[in-house]
Amino acid sequence: MQWRRHVGWRPTDRSWRIATLFMVGSSLFAVGSFPLYAQLVDGRAVGITFVIGSLFFTAAGYSTVVDVINDGREGANSTVHWSWSPRGLLWWAVVVQFVGTLLFNVNTIDAMVTTFTAEETNRLVWAPDFFGSIAFLVASHLAWVHLGGGRFWFSDIDDPDWWSSMLNYVGSVFFMASAIASFTLTTTGEALNIAFVNSGTFLGALCFLVGAYLLLPATSANARH
Repeated sequence: MQWRRHVGWRPTDRSWRIATLFMVGSSLFAVGSFPLYAQLVDGRAVGITFVIGSLFFTAAGYSTVVDVINDGREGANSTVHWSWSPRGLLWWAVVVQFVGTLLFNVNTIDAMVTTFTAEETNRLVWAPDFFGSIAFLVASHLAWVHLGGGRFWFSDIDDPDWWSSMLNYVGSVFFMASAIASFTLTTTGEALNIAFVNSGTFLGALCFLVGAYLLLPATSANARH
């Protein structure tokens, strides 16, 4: 497989928009969870970084829903922006993922509030993160099984879609681990394991970043070698 991809500038291409939006959102999550960044900038800037990253994730998630609904059709005049189309695993995967991005919006915005009690933090910050991570994990599983034609384990290392789906699955596992570790202990008011929170978010974001990058076209006409 050709790992080098062509980024280019094709805003009218839905596939390009999906990949680029996920790449930007993932990059912001990776930066926001990098310890050195938190040490160098104000905490509010870190929070805003996550909020903006989650908005890019939501835009990418919605674009993915539109792409699946339209089944690859191009052209603004023929584009359907929303419809109830539960035609199979892929539709459910993108819709569940989109719901997860909305929950991440709630999580990152509420995380900007510094006056919550431990109980309020778990209800208003941790819960959206936890359920959003579950949504991402479920969506990744559905997309993976769809790609494998109903099989859970299969291998096609020459296919960029296989790598992208696998990386998204692994990234969702990291996000889930981060969400669990971010539960606030009522006895101390601190997260269960802040190191796991940051490392899980960072590694999950990197997985989604590379997975989105592989959605772009290869730099050569021959994508395999």
